[in-house]
Amino acid sequence: MSRRGDWPGGAMPERSLAVFARAPVVGRVKTRLAQEIGAHEAVALYQRLGRRVVAASIGPGYRTIVWFTPATARTAVRAWLDGLGVSDFRVQTGGGLGTRLVQAFGRLFGEGDGAVVVIGTDCPGVDRRLIAAAFAALRSYDVVLGPARDGGYYLVGLRGPQPALFRGIPWSTHEVTRATRARAGALGLSCRLLAPLRDVDTARDARALGLLGRTYRCPSPHRGAGAGG
Repeated sequence: MSRRGDWPGGAMPERSLAVFARAPVVGRVKTRLAQEIGAHEAVALYQRLGRRVVAASIGPGYRTIVWFTPATARTAVRAWLDGLGVSDFRVQTGGGLGTRLVQAFGRLFGEGDGAVVVIGTDCPGVDRRLIAAAFAALRSYDVVLGPARDGGYYLVGLRGPQPALFRGIPWSTHEVTRATRARAGALGLSCRLLAPLRDVDTARDARALGLLGRTYRCPSPHRGAGAGG
């Protein structure tokens, strides 16, 4: 049973799960993976992984909103994630990741949410049980982070807008989680860490997580060209 008294005012607030996703376009997603297995194979894996993560993460007690980029990809993203129960599709706004996170959190809290959790589509270990654990942590902590094994994070949750939390973070480095925790501490915010999980950036990651066969080899240039024709 949830401890409603831990929330300011006592009542359980509205909650949202925001899924940050990039449209599955060949050559625009999983570029490191594409160098190893080919661009078409990489985008196909990305599509499967994205549907898997979204389907596994949708649950009762919160709405699920997909925040996508680029802005012109609404039709493609809706078709990709059709039938999974997504509540809404919205465009990511802002330049870098930090700005886009600030914008999404700000809009959802502005709509009355009392807790917001953001995930990506790169970590197959994310599911509704983990999302529930993140929301539970936000009853007692200001920030919840799901650290990825590469130093980034697969999840970030807040129970109020904290735009300063995302300033000065070295995005796309192995220092993202460490820097975010340090930033939270400097701001006087309590922070809860979830279990570390592996996300998918390389063929080695994909094999370790059972998403590629152990003997997979990059297709020949001729085969790759034919797949796109």
